[in-house]
Amino acid sequence: MHAIRVASAALLGVTALTFTAPLAAASVADENNVTPFGFSVQPSTIVAGGQVSLLLNRDDGRCKGIATVSSGVFDTVTLRAGQSSARTAVDVDARAGAVYEVTFRCDGVSGHTGLTIGSGRSDNPTVVQVPAQRGVNAGVGGTVDGFDPKEIGLGTALVAGSIGVAWYLARRHDAADDS
Repeated sequence: MHAIRVASAALLGVTALTFTAPLAAASVADENNVTPFGFSVQPSTIVAGGQVSLLLNRDDGRCKGIATVSSGVFDTVTLRAGQSSARTAVDVDARAGAVYEVTFRCDGVSGHTGLTIGSGRSDNPTVVQVPAQRGVNAGVGGTVDGFDPKEIGLGTALVAGSIGVAWYLARRHDAADDS
């Protein structure tokens, strides 16, 4: 009996570690993108051929020198000391639906962010249509008008049945220990 409890506890511990490993890996990946200066690309979704603003926060004095901004979707932009923004055009052959990495470098430190290419026309860059990503078909998420009595009854029956089975097995197990 003691071995079963130890094995169950060990299995529960391994399961908990398994579910926390992706979170730990994600936090390490985010730590690699921490910079002493702030940066952004505005807008973060643009059509091919559109213009984006590259913004660098120099207010706190943590990026004093020349900064460069590079990406596979536009030419490298150089921001002189004291300059905190620039505009650049996205390549007209950028693939709609793709996310391109934009890297900001200043004083030997670099950080990156994503730039999503939407579908639309470059002559009207304010109208951006982000293509569907073929994600899961999640349904309406409980926003249906009213309650469905059949589903509520079925859910109640499943919960009551599982509680009943657990109670029966626990009582049967206790009776076997008493004999």
